[in-house]
Amino acid sequence: MRFPVRPGALRAILSAAWLAGGTLACVAQSVPVEITSTPIRRFDASGAIEFGALRFLGGLVLTSPAPDFGGLSGMSIDPDGAGFLAITDHGYWLKARIGTQDGRPTGISDAFMAPMLGKNRQPLAKTGRRDVESLTRTPSGYAVGIERKQEIWLFPDDAPLTTAGRPLVTGAPLAALGANEGIEALIAPPGGTPAALVAIAEQSPTDPATLPGFLFRSIDRATLAGTFSIARDDEFSATDAAISDDGMVYLLERRFDLMRGVAMRIRRFPLSEVKPGARIVGETLITANRAASIDNMEAIGLSRDEDGRLIITLLSDDNFSMLQRTLLLRFAVLR
Repeated sequence: MRFPVRPGALRAILSAAWLAGGTLACVAQSVPVEITSTPIRRFDASGAIEFGALRFLGGLVLTSPAPDFGGLSGMSIDPDGAGFLAITDHGYWLKARIGTQDGRPTGISDAFMAPMLGKNRQPLAKTGRRDVESLTRTPSGYAVGIERKQEIWLFPDDAPLTTAGRPLVTGAPLAALGANEGIEALIAPPGGTPAALVAIAEQSPTDPATLPGFLFRSIDRATLAGTFSIARDDEFSATDAAISDDGMVYLLERRFDLMRGVAMRIRRFPLSEVKPGARIVGETLITANRAASIDNMEAIGLSRDEDGRLIITLLSDDNFSMLQRTLLLRFAVLR
C-alpha cells in the first residue's frame, strides 16, 4: 500500500532536501513520505501461526524512496494500535498509521518524517546526536535516548515533529556506558512507580551477564533513584521495552554474530520486580533466528485490539543497508 501523496510533489520536496545537503535535516520541517508495504504471510517455513504464548498475525516489508527512511530503532504506539511515532538511527521522527484487516497489518498511511530538533532548532544529527535508539511517551512528553552521547532528551508531546527538545539526563551515570552500549529501552511506569522513567542499556561495559537498568525520580528533573539489572545470556542484548496495561514489561532483545546470524527474543516480567538493587530474569515468550522472517528487530509497541487481546508490534532497524530490511511484525499474546 502506498501513501496517497502526489508523487511529483513528494519528489520535489525530497529532491530539494537532497540537493541542499542530502537529508531532510536541510528542510527542518515535517514532510510526507511514501511507504510501500509488501505482506509477510508466514513467520517461518513451517507455516505455523502459534509460537509458545504468541500468535503471529502478519507482517510487512517496508520500503520508501525517502533518503532518510530506515534505521527504525524505537517506537511509541497509540492504544488502538493504529497511530505510531518512531525514531531513526539518524535522528529523525517517523509518524504514521498502520492499516489492518482482521488483525493482519496491511499497509502504512499518513506517513511524515522530520529531523529531531535541539537548541536553536538545530537538527540533533548536526550536533553529533544522530544515534537515537530509544523512545517512550511520558506525562511530560516523549523521552528519547541517544547512544554514544549517552543522553536522554525530552520533547513536547503536542508536536514532537516540529518542536525542539531539551536535555533531560546527561553525564553520570550514563556516561560510564560503552560507546555502542547505551540506552536502548525507555519506559515510563504509570503513576511514576517505581520511578518516573526507567532506562535499560544495550549491555554492560564490564559484565557480559548483565543488562544495566537505571531508575529516575521525575521527568522534569531526572535525578537517579537507583539501579537494577536484568540477567543477560546467550549474547542477547536489549533493544527496546514497553509496559502493558496489566503491569508487565516486555523486553525485546537481539543477537548477532557471523556464525549464527541474527536472532530476536522477547521476555516479559512484572513491573513490580523493577526496583533498586533488583536482579530480573523474566519469562521468555519467543526466540527466533535467521530462519524466521526477522531482521535487526529494535522497536516494540503494545496495544489492544477490538477483542481486548494484547498486540505486540515490532519494527526492525535496517542500518540503512541494502542487505537488510525494514520489517513490521505483529503478534497477539495468547496467555
